[in-house]
Amino acid sequence: MSDRSGEADARSAPAGGPDPLAMPALAPGRSWDAMRRDFRWPNPPRLNIAEAICDRWARAEPERLALRHLGPRGAEEWSYGRLAAASRRLANVLSAAGVARGDRVAVLLPQSPAALLAHLAAYRLGAVAVPLFTLFGAEALAFRLADSGAKALVTDAANRPKLDGLDLPGLTRVLTVGGAGAEDFEPALARASDLHEMVATGPEDPAFISYTSGTTGPPKGALHAHRVLIGHLPGVRLAHEFLPQPSDVMWTPADWAWMGGLCNVMMPALCLGVPLVSHRFEKFDPEAAFALMAREGASCVFAPPTALRLMRQVERPLRFWEGAPRRLRTLACGGEALGAELLDWGREELGLTINEFYGQTECNKMIANAACAMAVKPGAMGRAAPGFEVGVIDGEGRALPPGESGEIAVKRGAAPMFLGYWNRPDKTAEKFAGDWMRTGDEGRMDAEGYFFFAARSDDVITSSGYRIGPSEIEDCLCRHPAVAMAAVVGEPDPVRTEAVVAHVVARPGFARDDALAAALTDHVRTRISAHVAPRRVVFVETLPMTATGKIMRRELRGTG
Repeated sequence: MSDRSGEADARSAPAGGPDPLAMPALAPGRSWDAMRRDFRWPNPPRLNIAEAICDRWARAEPERLALRHLGPRGAEEWSYGRLAAASRRLANVLSAAGVARGDRVAVLLPQSPAALLAHLAAYRLGAVAVPLFTLFGAEALAFRLADSGAKALVTDAANRPKLDGLDLPGLTRVLTVGGAGAEDFEPALARASDLHEMVATGPEDPAFISYTSGTTGPPKGALHAHRVLIGHLPGVRLAHEFLPQPSDVMWTPADWAWMGGLCNVMMPALCLGVPLVSHRFEKFDPEAAFALMAREGASCVFAPPTALRLMRQVERPLRFWEGAPRRLRTLACGGEALGAELLDWGREELGLTINEFYGQTECNKMIANAACAMAVKPGAMGRAAPGFEVGVIDGEGRALPPGESGEIAVKRGAAPMFLGYWNRPDKTAEKFAGDWMRTGDEGRMDAEGYFFFAARSDDVITSSGYRIGPSEIEDCLCRHPAVAMAAVVGEPDPVRTEAVVAHVVARPGFARDDALAAALTDHVRTRISAHVAPRRVVFVETLPMTATGKIMRRELRGTG
């Protein structure tokens, strides 16, 4: 990255007046309890994500580096001023196509300047962005585009053919990056004016729809308000050890269509004035990821545990930083349980504590670790972040005392909580038990307020009267030198109700035979308990995963 990136300082807002998103309770040297006690959510009368993450910086420091995109033609740098002008042009293009306040604008793009511009333009118009994974096929796209009622779509030449043959009469404008003809993205922007007045929006106005598949039924669109940005700032700043610090640069391999990439990295980095690196791997390569982080000076990185498990297999990762301009300062993860073995790996091989956090598409960053302000316990997701009231409830929605297992839940009032499921008031109602938003995740809280994840409610295994969560078993299996990845499910058993079955990806050089299966079973039996030891071990080449890198255990049931 160019030397200009080093000019990013520790300010969290541009000069020129009080910061409407200031959070004075979050300060180095303060205890976690003190930060929680004194924290108050900012509640500005006007809030627009495009203003907060782009325009306010563009007015104060138009040349400040915002984005460095690593594309096929090399590196491309975007200042805040350049982003603001281009987003105004795109807003005018969409407006001319009939897109107005409340209309939906779909974004089917990988990490790229165009993806960021599409979000900014939608927010400027008061429209609602609909981020979509480029891994989606035609059927998945057809459902989300039709369900959201998207009026416009911004995509690229690689993904445009997926729309062929789809019946989407409401989709009236498709802009194609690198395409050809009248719908091409670049010529449309070049012809448009860069004068545009942002629509006035407030914290409660809709900003984007993030689709979550859940566990049963068709995908549901979680509708988020502009305050979702405010809601992510406490967890992001603390998981990254009081971000921003001098010379910080952020990167994630996670797609910006996922809440993890969009709200844990892209939006907070730009809001806090931290240069953001964008790059799309055709296929995630752990060595290439380390090389990118070192070459670009990425000091603060978010990566899902699945990516970290692949990175753990790289020998001597710190060798990539020999002679690099800056070191990796923080590494955060979320999306699924981290596991003690990855926490140990981070400390031993990278010299830092990986800060795990927890949340959902409907309400993210509710629980967090921050080694700078608390002791990080192996296996714990962290404690309730400032601004959140999190607990463990029973089936009737009653709060349970520390130590008892139940469903993790968060109370209404947290800034990142969704407005509701798009056009699904019935499902929205099912998500709540009084003031508690149910997560569908089993877990417990200890006496010190640390939360421990057990399993998705539908992933819990009932065997011989025991309720068994797969995460602890998977963590234990991954500690065995022969195991690269593991997923544990319950299979019907006439005696035990369900039997614990482990699906294992073995490391190269290990024979996938009965002897190894027996050794893995014994490994779990001796380290956890005989009642959770796998009754069967199935060796597989790969594990089924979602587009966000989470293991789809339900796809494994009945296959072993």
